[in-house]
Amino acid sequence: MFDVVKSDLMLLETELLSVIHSPEKLITDISKHLVEAGGKRLRPALYFMCTKGRVTDMEKIMPMAVAIELIHMATLVHDDVIDNAATRRGKATANSCWGNHSSVLIGDYLFAKAFSLVANKVSNEMLKVLTDVICSMCEGEINQNRSTFHADQKESDYLGRIEQKTANFIAASCELGGLAVGLPIEETKALREYGYSLGMAFQITDDILDVTASSEQIGKPVGNDLRQGIVTLPIIYALEHSLHKDELHEIVQTKNMSEEKIKRGLTILHETDAIEYSYSRVADYLKYAREVIPANIVGDHREAFIAVADFVGLRNY
Repeated sequence: MFDVVKSDLMLLETELLSVIHSPEKLITDISKHLVEAGGKRLRPALYFMCTKGRVTDMEKIMPMAVAIELIHMATLVHDDVIDNAATRRGKATANSCWGNHSSVLIGDYLFAKAFSLVANKVSNEMLKVLTDVICSMCEGEINQNRSTFHADQKESDYLGRIEQKTANFIAASCELGGLAVGLPIEETKALREYGYSLGMAFQITDDILDVTASSEQIGKPVGNDLRQGIVTLPIIYALEHSLHKDELHEIVQTKNMSEEKIKRGLTILHETDAIEYSYSRVADYLKYAREVIPANIVGDHREAFIAVADFVGLRNY
């Protein structure tokens, strides 16, 4: 999927490990734990793809790629503290190893480090894209927190929330790639739309996997969203169409719900077409993502853009 930017991603790993070193050993230890936990590196990979063939000076484009991944890591650390999560990607979270206090500060440190890297190396326009997306993610998290354990939500509420939390960052990663190499406005806009559609599909798929995959596949407990009162698209669909919608309504609004209630809620959901419907929405977004790829992206480069969309639609982790 990312063969066209494989060498760029290898260099990214080296740079990530380099920039997280601090005179304060605890900062280095926790940051190294986060980097070595891995991940898809989806956002910097898309950023690299959007610069491909337009620049040969890696020193010019690498700082933003590193900043993008550091910001992503920071949001994950903060999310794990908010969710009181013990594992991510099958590995212990920073908060479970070092506590919430240090983890929150590490997240703050990574945000600051990201902007330190790019402060004098990118345009004001690129800095604004980056700061706007952090504001969006914070707004999305607050939106989600406010709506937990509320069963009376519409699909539009959910889509607006995942736009803020996920899609805007992936869109920005693509847009920043275009801006970094000075692509025409229309081409940069198309890349952003590709990233946005990919991001919407990515988050819906994530929420489907939460109720369909095994704990081993996703690296966290199955039904975790329901457990935390997070009302996702499959749950919204089931709440609207299930013969047992009243029972599910009661389950969704139960705080500190038992494992028995979680299992019952998932059973009710799976008795509907919630998963099929949710995947149909994923397909809609991915269809548009493929259609909006700029026409002058051709050959292996274009195949890579298509392969990413295919991966999002088929992934099981």
